[in-house]
Amino acid sequence: MSRIVEEKDASESERAIREVNTGIVAAPREKLEKWLAGLSNNNAQGEYYLTDIVAAAVADGVPVEVRQPAAAHECLGVNSKTDLAALERRFQMNKANALLESGVTLADPARVDVRGELTCGRDVVIDVNCIFEGKVSLGDRVRVGANCILRDVSIGADTEVKPFSLLEEATIGRDARIGPYARIRPGTELADEVHIGNFVEVKASRIAARSKANHLAYVGDSTVGSDVNIGAGTITCNYDGANKHRTVIEDNVHIGSDTQLVAPVTIGKGATIAAGATITKDVPPGGLTLTEKKQVSRPGWQRPVKKK
Repeated sequence: MSRIVEEKDASESERAIREVNTGIVAAPREKLEKWLAGLSNNNAQGEYYLTDIVAAAVADGVPVEVRQPAAAHECLGVNSKTDLAALERRFQMNKANALLESGVTLADPARVDVRGELTCGRDVVIDVNCIFEGKVSLGDRVRVGANCILRDVSIGADTEVKPFSLLEEATIGRDARIGPYARIRPGTELADEVHIGNFVEVKASRIAARSKANHLAYVGDSTVGSDVNIGAGTITCNYDGANKHRTVIEDNVHIGSDTQLVAPVTIGKGATIAAGATITKDVPPGGLTLTEKKQVSRPGWQRPVKKK
């Protein structure tokens, strides 16, 4: 290349050249100042062309190299939100095509967003409207349901993330089941075969193999052993209004529905907590622990009636 010429200033033979300038130039700063100072507006439009620095570089004996883009869209400009959205879709389609080429099954390549680094094992399946942010790793045969968001997450082989789940800064083991509508918050580590079900939230907790929290529970700042069953409506009350406290649930514990575990507290191995209990003290291993309440009936009581 010897120079860049504007269309209006080009000769007939120059217009026949099929190579065009995209507007992207890299130049040495110490030379650029001199070249810019020497620009002239002696041209058909009376303008100062930055592209004239190419001819100046050639005159100074500075090597000029041309780089060819892999595709035309790499050089498209962005002058509006519409342009930006169009280029983002092109970028995402390139990401989707790369995933398809690597063997990933995408339910709809036009409806997946990779906003970071996504690595997938063999036979991974991703449904529609999933977003991957940061660094995400999916093991062999992982399935991600529709409308999930995964951010800085590592997931082991054969795990299924069911629809409408949000996973952030967590590590998930093999053959686990997450969701639907589950939230896995930062600092969570789930071992193999853990089940976290619908409307369950886990935060900064370690849950060992084969443990389950299948319905409507909150597990925060906790260490949970293996083969634990956490009943629906269970809450680890980890915050006292000023500080966070830890709950320890040892192996093979069964926690009944609607239980409150007021941290700091430890539930001993093999213990059973009856439904509706509020646990404020450590529970010994084995046996049944409950907070007894007397049931009262009032035969003459009348239900309130709406005022007309």
